[in-house]
Amino acid sequence: MPVPSPMRRIAFAGLMIATAGLVQGCASRDSMSTSSIPDDYRSRHPITLSEAERTLDIPIASGDSRLTVGVSDAIRGFAAGYASSSSGSVLIMTPEGSANSVASSNARKQIRSVLTSSGVPARKIAETRYAASGTSAPIRLSYVAMTAMTHPCGNWPEDLSNNTMANKNWENFGCASQSNLAAQIANPMDLVTPRGMSPIDAERRSNVIGLYRDGSNTATE
Repeated sequence: MPVPSPMRRIAFAGLMIATAGLVQGCASRDSMSTSSIPDDYRSRHPITLSEAERTLDIPIASGDSRLTVGVSDAIRGFAAGYASSSSGSVLIMTPEGSANSVASSNARKQIRSVLTSSGVPARKIAETRYAASGTSAPIRLSYVAMTAMTHPCGNWPEDLSNNTMANKNWENFGCASQSNLAAQIANPMDLVTPRGMSPIDAERRSNVIGLYRDGSNTATE
């Protein structure tokens, strides 16, 4: 059997090293990625914190002389959302030029009163007017707050059949569920850091420790 020459042995060793490098490179690839689109919908549609305007449109009829009970409750709920998520200004936008402009001007004062009685500081309330036409236009309340959200859904860059044949998710997959999850987050800061623990109940702790030392049942009745 012929003995390989030194040059052949060197070439064979180089080939083996190159092959091992290629195998290692394949093994270190991200198993959650398919082509250029991440296969994990949480990476493809991440939930982020961003500024968003929160609004409330209040319908006012031209013959209204005061706010209804339902409208007042809606304003109180809006004020509660402001108190828990923002420290900026609340803007009251009143229509001008519409058929209900007089009634809206009267309602504006009542709206301001409901806001202040619900805990919104008077110095944080700003007022402005906007041009409107027609029979009626709403009074709009708005403020800006940090909100959990995803980018808009509905992106279809290619035919679904191409993704199905390639056995990979399509671009819009998981976007709706991520958007719904973001809308259910009451405190967006929960995505950034955990909340502080509440104080311990020292009296209850002392009672439990005393019962445990006595060999008694520590459970509450």
